[in-house]
Amino acid sequence: MVIALESRLRCCRNVVTLGVRPNFSDYSPQEARLIQEAEKVYYPSSYYADMFEAMGKKIFPNPNTYRFAQNKIKQTALFNLVGIPTPKTRTFYGKHKEEKIIHCFSYPFIGKIPRGSALGRGVFLIRNRDELDAYCALTKIAYIQEYLPIHRDIRVVVIGDTFVHAYWREAPTGEYRCNVALGAKIGFDDIPDEAVRLAKYTANRCRWDDVGIDVCEFDGRYYVIEANMKYGREGFRQAGIDYVRLMEKLIDDGAI
Repeated sequence: MVIALESRLRCCRNVVTLGVRPNFSDYSPQEARLIQEAEKVYYPSSYYADMFEAMGKKIFPNPNTYRFAQNKIKQTALFNLVGIPTPKTRTFYGKHKEEKIIHCFSYPFIGKIPRGSALGRGVFLIRNRDELDAYCALTKIAYIQEYLPIHRDIRVVVIGDTFVHAYWREAPTGEYRCNVALGAKIGFDDIPDEAVRLAKYTANRCRWDDVGIDVCEFDGRYYVIEANMKYGREGFRQAGIDYVRLMEKLIDDGAI
């Protein structure tokens, strides 16, 4: 029997989803036994991922994927450590971080809320000191990235070792963010092979096995912007990919 905790596979016919309960004692004796005896637990949540790893139980996604989810600081540090090309990015701390930022970056630049933000929320185009001060008032840690004047980027989805699909995300007029949740258009024509190769390499090198990698091209070079472990499914829908049936097959085939 295939067991999952988080709800991502709840519609899969070959998976029993038990839910995430903060107290393991809240599971019924039967549910607890299913979890304890399962060879692998799917989508265990960040809460249980490390526990299952500690007891030697296989999980999907792997613990490394959970450790970097929604943490831009750790992702960027890893990109730099292993040599993955990314826009110039630095983090700043302390009471006088604004002066340090201005010393390192020229306007305009991008400020992001470094942990927990998604769907384009928590991303700010900073064009002057007033906007910088307003951004710094929102976060103790300033995560600053150089602004690349692009109007689209590429989302590449990798599940297990399988490249699933890739698509353009084209920002609407007047918007600097390429998030579908903010109105970006999805397109599938002429996806650059180099972008897909970079995303696949990034997922493999960072040991992330369920991820959407965002890649952009600027001035003839490709850069990884960030990784999204909680990616949306609109791209699947527009590509004609049934996410539920896909996951059922990957599980049945032993691919994940």
